[in-house]
Amino acid sequence: MTTPATILKQTFGYDTFRPLQKEVIENILVRRDTLAVMPTGGGKSLCYQIPSLLFDGLTVVISPLIALMKDQVEQLRAYGVPAVFLNSSLTPQEYQENMEHIQRGEVKLLYVAPETLLSTRILTLLSGLKVDCLTIDEAHCISEWGHDFRPEYRQIVEVRKRFPDAVCLALTATATSRVRQDIRGTLKFSNTNEFVASFNRDNLYIEVAPKRDANAQTIKLLQRYKDQSGIIYCFSRRQVDELSAYLASKGYSARPYHAGLDDAERKRNQEAFIRDDVQIIVATIAFGMGINKPNVRFVIHYDLPKSIEGYYQEIGRAGRDGLPAHCLLLYSYSDVAKLNYFIEQKTGEEQRVAMQRLNAIVRYAEDEFTCRRKPLLNYFGESYSADNCSTCDNCTSAPTTLTDITIPAQKFLSCVKRADEKFGAGHIADILLGSKNEKVLRWGHEKLSTHGIGGEMNKKQWMHLARQLVQMGYLQQEGEFHTLSLTARALESLRKRQSIMGVVQEAAERVKKSREKKVEIEYNNALFAILRQKRKDMADEAKVPPYVIFSDKTLIEMAAYYPQSTGSLLNISGVGQAKAEKYGGAFLAVIKAFCEKRSLNEKTPPSPSSTPKREKTVESGELGGRTLLIAQAFHEGASVQGLMERHQVTMGTILEHLTKYVSAGNQLRNGADLQALISATPEQQQAAFDAFDEFSPTYLKPVYEKLNGTLTYDELKILRMMYLISKQG
Repeated sequence: MTTPATILKQTFGYDTFRPLQKEVIENILVRRDTLAVMPTGGGKSLCYQIPSLLFDGLTVVISPLIALMKDQVEQLRAYGVPAVFLNSSLTPQEYQENMEHIQRGEVKLLYVAPETLLSTRILTLLSGLKVDCLTIDEAHCISEWGHDFRPEYRQIVEVRKRFPDAVCLALTATATSRVRQDIRGTLKFSNTNEFVASFNRDNLYIEVAPKRDANAQTIKLLQRYKDQSGIIYCFSRRQVDELSAYLASKGYSARPYHAGLDDAERKRNQEAFIRDDVQIIVATIAFGMGINKPNVRFVIHYDLPKSIEGYYQEIGRAGRDGLPAHCLLLYSYSDVAKLNYFIEQKTGEEQRVAMQRLNAIVRYAEDEFTCRRKPLLNYFGESYSADNCSTCDNCTSAPTTLTDITIPAQKFLSCVKRADEKFGAGHIADILLGSKNEKVLRWGHEKLSTHGIGGEMNKKQWMHLARQLVQMGYLQQEGEFHTLSLTARALESLRKRQSIMGVVQEAAERVKKSREKKVEIEYNNALFAILRQKRKDMADEAKVPPYVIFSDKTLIEMAAYYPQSTGSLLNISGVGQAKAEKYGGAFLAVIKAFCEKRSLNEKTPPSPSSTPKREKTVESGELGGRTLLIAQAFHEGASVQGLMERHQVTMGTILEHLTKYVSAGNQLRNGADLQALISATPEQQQAAFDAFDEFSPTYLKPVYEKLNGTLTYDELKILRMMYLISKQG
């Protein structure tokens, strides 16, 4: 009997469903109208593709993105699924041929744009067919509250009435509760048939950095992802053209993509990117990319996005294959001013909503203390409870020591009050610094008692302090000019002279710990490179994007397990029956030749049905595969320095892994290498060991404070390892 699970494995080559996929598919199969909100890369497409193969009739997919239709149809055909699209990119002959395939019942999936669906020609075609499912992709376009509202989407409701027996599935990756309510109401859905998956994408490393030298900051990230695919978003077409030309002059493979290019050039550039002929696409934020490229390893926001919804959707284009990806947002006040200017051209409700969205993304960008995922997920109504996500800049920052900022905080709060709570942080900082610029003199603020009392800090430091006071709830920031006013907490603090702890920003940028790259399995890089080239050659010959053949994740598993037969190949993620028959022989030949030359044997992948047995830790309950790999290598004689280079992480990260391993009760040798790293005196070592006896080695902060900061955290991590090894007996 054919089931969703058998189609998942035999057709698409996957062993298990992603979160909520199974529930949504089952809901569709019993013909309940469904709204599914799932993150980009969360597997939305399978929610209608699998039912389409179980329904007798046709599944119609309504999508606003022509390029995405072509992309998905090519992938489906590679899996052996009969699918076509109808849109303006086809020649008249191709259009007619596709219509004839549909009329003859040879198609299971039809992709159309809303405008195409609403045409008399297509409605007449569909009226003579059995339509089992109507899928509305990018369903947030229905809602006036969505970030990408399209009026033609509202007319889809009328099309539904023509097919009363067809079940309807609405899909989106970005929808606040208000947008979801609007979608349900417009499409007449029941509340009980809504599925909202977690918006968290834990394979994305999220970073916000002050924009200083944007070109240099961009190049720095590109150097980390040599020959990898990425997208850079800019605010204007001019910026797109200038940046793509600059990158090309530096030897990078980059092309522009925006609405100002003619259709042919835009299509050429996108195709080159999709087919891995071009590494980087530089695009306007305002123009949707409409791609389904899974191996995008980085997304850079060169300029500030207009909203959190847009930002979330754009970073969602990274790491759709589930592998680690980097998302960098460069932030500056000039970007805020630029967006403010355009918002001022709007009026009424439109202006108010745009300002709300801008304020939300500004608060997000300026928060230097909270895990990036918390405000991002909270915006979509989801709470994130973990104290440390380990994959954002704020969570991987070096430990920040809080200091008493009571006096500068009181100065700032008092100045806000004396300026009648009508101004933004920049003006308050100018008053404190004793500025006599035009605005200060115009308002008579040079006469305030707080004028010139803040010379101990520069303007940048005062602005940083202001952001902290907002985040800590002492100040409220509102309106297009980010006007500051005191909260009840601030008034009480001033009245009672309560102490306030925070951070005084140094002149230099905060030091970030190099993040640990999240890798699922260890694989042979040389074989992976050969397999990628084989994939590229086959894709060029077939005139399809490389990932239509196999994804990077699939090639990584091949390079890890060295499958030697078709049966073994079918155990690799993403290899179904059709792909094994079509491409398997060519890839097996490459793998066999590589293995024979190096005397490598096939390895057995871990069974998806059984939970891998992992060694337990005291704190987290289990040890990750990365921890076990590092501990085993160290145990066998690898140095800390060698492990740092191999895994591209800091010494502190290596020591954290080793500490987890030993804390779980596992034996670890090779202490001589640790001894060589110690710079502390024998007296300092003994003092640290005594402090570990007193406070336990679980947390370093009490030990650090006990020793009055005479040893750094990295030095304490080394000594903690020595301490734990000494206790093993």
